Amino acid sequence: MGKQFDSLSDDHRNFIAEQKIFFVGSAAESGKVNISPKGGDSLRILGDNRIIWRNLTGSGNETAGHLARVNRMTLMWCGFETRPMILRCYGTAKVFHARDPEFDDLNGVFDEHVGARQIYDMTVDMVQTSCGYAVPFYDYREDRKVLDKWAEGKGRDGVGDYWRDRNQETLDGFPTHVIADDA
Repeated sequence: MGKQFDSLSDDHRNFIAEQKIFFVGSAAESGKVNISPKGGDSLRILGDNRIIWRNLTGSGNETAGHLARVNRMTLMWCGFETRPMILRCYGTAKVFHARDPEFDDLNGVFDEHVGARQIYDMTVDMVQTSCGYAVPFYDYREDRKVLDKWAEGKGRDGVGDYWRDRNQETLDGFPTHVIADDA
């Protein structure tokens, strides 16, 4: 049976800090539900009910499009290496794009990355833990550098072109607002 909490405890924070991957879930009022894996140094806990995470440029941009329509998000971590636990944070989020004044301050808590596309500032309404007894063991080897090299090769202008060509709509055709003139 899962346990529910109003905010993140020190135990929750420590568990999150140990994980190498987390998953983001979002959905609009209709269409496809999206679940995306996220890795690398892309998440910070800024308070008992506040998490920010940085989204790097990728092939899709579902979360931004979903949040523009229905503001709800779930983050999930699984204990693959040691502790058998699943932790979920449910809440709402503000989306900050590279053009927004808040973006630079929030992005500044991470190492610089040319592919930084959005910062999600999440307000956590509920934390839930469950056993994770059926989650298999996996050993972490290392972070992949493919996305970093791709973004560096494109440069900031090339990444912007990619946003324009590939990241302006979700799979269901909802605008993502990644480009200023589509807001």
